Amino acid sequence: MKKLLFITGIVLLGACQTKTDQTETQALGNPFYREWETPFGVPPFDQIKNEHYMPAFNKGMEENLAEIDAIVNNPGEPTFANTIEELERAGKLLTKVQRVFSNLASSNTNPKLQELQRELSPLISAHNDKIRLNEALFKRVETIWQDRENLDLSNEQLKLLEDRRKSFVRSGALLHFEQKTRITEINSQLSELTTAFGQNLLAETNGFELILDEADLDGLSDGIIAAAAETAAQKMEKAETEEEKAKYKDKYVFTPHRSSMYPFLTESNRRDLREQLYKAYVQRGDNDNKTDNKEIAAKIAKLRSERAQLMGYETHAHFVLEERMLKTPSEVYDLLMQLWKPALERAKKEVADMQAVVDAEGHDFKIAGWDWWQYSEKVRKAKYDLDEAALKPYLSLDNVLKGVFETTNKLWGLTFTELFNIKVYHPDARVWEVKDKDGSHLGIFIGDYFTRSNKRGGAWMSSFRGQSNLDGKVRPIVVNVCNFPAPVGDDPALLSFENVTTLFHEFGHAMHGILTDVTYGSMAGTSGPRDFTEFPAQILEHWAGEPEILKSFATHYQTGEVIPGKLIDKLLKASKFNQGFANTEYLAASLLDMDWHTIKAEEEVKDADAFEEASLAKIGLIDEIAPRYRSTYFSHIFAGGYSSGYYSYVHSAVLDSDGFEAFKETGDVFNPGLAAKLRTHVYEKGSTEEAMELYMQFRGRQPKIDALLKVRGLDGSTD
Repeated sequence: MKKLLFITGIVLLGACQTKTDQTETQALGNPFYREWETPFGVPPFDQIKNEHYMPAFNKGMEENLAEIDAIVNNPGEPTFANTIEELERAGKLLTKVQRVFSNLASSNTNPKLQELQRELSPLISAHNDKIRLNEALFKRVETIWQDRENLDLSNEQLKLLEDRRKSFVRSGALLHFEQKTRITEINSQLSELTTAFGQNLLAETNGFELILDEADLDGLSDGIIAAAAETAAQKMEKAETEEEKAKYKDKYVFTPHRSSMYPFLTESNRRDLREQLYKAYVQRGDNDNKTDNKEIAAKIAKLRSERAQLMGYETHAHFVLEERMLKTPSEVYDLLMQLWKPALERAKKEVADMQAVVDAEGHDFKIAGWDWWQYSEKVRKAKYDLDEAALKPYLSLDNVLKGVFETTNKLWGLTFTELFNIKVYHPDARVWEVKDKDGSHLGIFIGDYFTRSNKRGGAWMSSFRGQSNLDGKVRPIVVNVCNFPAPVGDDPALLSFENVTTLFHEFGHAMHGILTDVTYGSMAGTSGPRDFTEFPAQILEHWAGEPEILKSFATHYQTGEVIPGKLIDKLLKASKFNQGFANTEYLAASLLDMDWHTIKAEEEVKDADAFEEASLAKIGLIDEIAPRYRSTYFSHIFAGGYSSGYYSYVHSAVLDSDGFEAFKETGDVFNPGLAAKLRTHVYEKGSTEEAMELYMQFRGRQPKIDALLKVRGLDGSTD
């Protein structure tokens, strides 16, 4: 009724509207201020404009603080219902706009969104600190915590109460005023620095182009050449001046995006050009220019260490790991070093194998980083007669999607129906409705798979709406974002097998978000400890290489031929190939992460490059391999949520290898009993129980590392 009266008032006022009325009139056009009557409540992307974000953020923060005041000023005694559950309900508008903004700022950004990121970053940090450091609010939470044994709380409620209290304490609730003030300052600075790091990295990645003539294409296959020509054509189309257009006319462009770089490094016979592109990639953020990240990385590490010390922890890593499955830096280092020695030994053998090929070809050079892709591929062909290019025609994107859908159908009875009546934020994005085996709606899945210049690198899962059962059943809207090569001409997008495992991995995260079934939204889906939340993603990767699954979806995009059994056999035999490189580059980055975040607050890193060199020299990393992420483009830890946590992938690999071994032991990789346990105790539970307890309820025991060493060929069973 109020809305009707308000609208009538506008008509009557006409040109005599006051400034306040004009603001309210404009507010009616802001899509964040109304319920979305779109199919399944998907954000109305076609209606959301850049100018809608800041007003919605401001209003969202204002409403959120008013909700907090209402909780704090409730005259009744603090209870779980009037405090903890009300905190769960608070901030709906802010969450609504934040989910859309953060997703699009990562996957479909533009200069205005980047400007808003920089502006909003310190504002959101300060807003969060107002809540986390609210003494009266913490007092209510603490009162409930102290009385928890008398409250008849469910296990899920008790875990939520514990998590809430911890979040306040770990944000500085027990500190004195001066310390809280400094924590707020640090959080604001970190927010600005991490935003700058990410934006610098995007600029650095987009800032280099290898522009080639036809004479420079020696060794490249037709598909790779066509993709490079398409990239040049797209850049020519976007060029604003005739001079810029001429730069791309009849040219071929390669970039430091992996989907462009890796095929070039694998196939190009121009070693000088391979070196150029490789060095452009590994020097990102380390070019002593306005987008250099060295100083930013060092500042972030120092500020995090200072904050941890203020909180009473030895280092940032000690602070972070308190909430992980591995609880201390020493436990993390121990795990990583168990793998480091066999991985490094294997990598050195791989170098020797490649050098033998170089020598046999009559060349006079030593293998370098930019040679690895080409010469490892030559060794693979010689050892296993496996040509990566021979696989790709069977691995079109639609085929692989069919495969991952069928995998989850066989495991849990899920079905996926593509929807074409939903507006998306970019033409590349596609939408599916996910239904359970009984036909009930589980959620909406969005897939956005192709590389583009306004998307950050890598692959990730996120959500536009989370799951909750607190005030009725709310099902999630989940998105996977990847950076695969786009289709060229009339051909479909063809994936490498590495792309396939990436798709299955991110889809595993998506299933964690879709299948979750908890009462409280803050505990849903991927909310658990980082070194556990990779497990549901990584275990799904194992099904990608199962012959039964491959034969069900891998058909040649031109002939319709099912992938030959001999090709699958070659793929499986080669699965442990190049594991020295794969593990060494990953472990080096993980150890670098730990070194950055075990520095003490009083220490100062004056030269990020020297710090990195010392870190890698300490473990004996060979010159032919760079860490998967050097410090200046290590966005996982300096612009993402993985600080002191990049090791999580290998800890989760212990879990996923051990967990999939359980299926193999039964002789049925779709064993119904195990599949049900995996869903019930892992994918559905979010963070409602301790991670190790969830794993043990699925597996029946604690994890062992043996299966991982076997899977990666690091157990001495292969040469």
